[in-house]
Amino acid sequence: MVSRHDRGMANSPNHYPDVFDDPQFVELYADRVAQMMPMVRDLHRMVTILLAEHAPDDARILVLGAGGGLETRSLAEAAPGWTFDAVDPSKPMLELAARTLEPHAPRVVMHHGYIDDAPSGPFAGATSLFTLHFLPEDERRRTVAEVRRRLAPGAPFVVAHLSFPHADDAERELWLRRHVATLLASGNAPADVDKARNAIATEVPVLSPERDRAVLQEAGFTDVTEFFSAFTLHGWVGYA
Repeated sequence: MVSRHDRGMANSPNHYPDVFDDPQFVELYADRVAQMMPMVRDLHRMVTILLAEHAPDDARILVLGAGGGLETRSLAEAAPGWTFDAVDPSKPMLELAARTLEPHAPRVVMHHGYIDDAPSGPFAGATSLFTLHFLPEDERRRTVAEVRRRLAPGAPFVVAHLSFPHADDAERELWLRRHVATLLASGNAPADVDKARNAIATEVPVLSPERDRAVLQEAGFTDVTEFFSAFTLHGWVGYA
């Protein structure tokens, strides 16, 4: 079931790269994720475990930045009683998600837009993977607060995205080099790695892990814990 709500789109600036509207990129998205983020399947399992600690068997889960459908598919396969509201600003990515999630279609409602286009809940849990790093800090704080407003008391919010220390240019360059080395070691083409490195350096408003944790805490999430760290990729869980 696909819901195309456009309310709020005009008031939510598009911080997401144009590449997510590129049909060729979208078609290869699943393969690229596995190559650019080799640990993604393990991360999905961790997210499922963290949600399941608190979410009931019939939980309603909010997936923010759900384009492609990989994360939602992993959750749906692991928890057959859960239902999902999947939100993403890219129509091509949502169309890919619809194909990816076809076996689970009765349990998923898709919403085209941003957090303002998500239902009001209450949700028993929420996730946002590889998404929040595209948002400038002010918009990230607002988005995280809007997620919390949609969660039932005590519900977990699990996030993972690019985050690394960059107190000065030298430290930022060190982490960018490590990111590049990881991508090359994972078998990515040097040209693709250069594009990824340049995009992170110039387009992605990466925060430090300390600021990422603070964003969750400032929104009212409690017991914020870093559960995942792999060079430039970090993950946290907090509770509404």
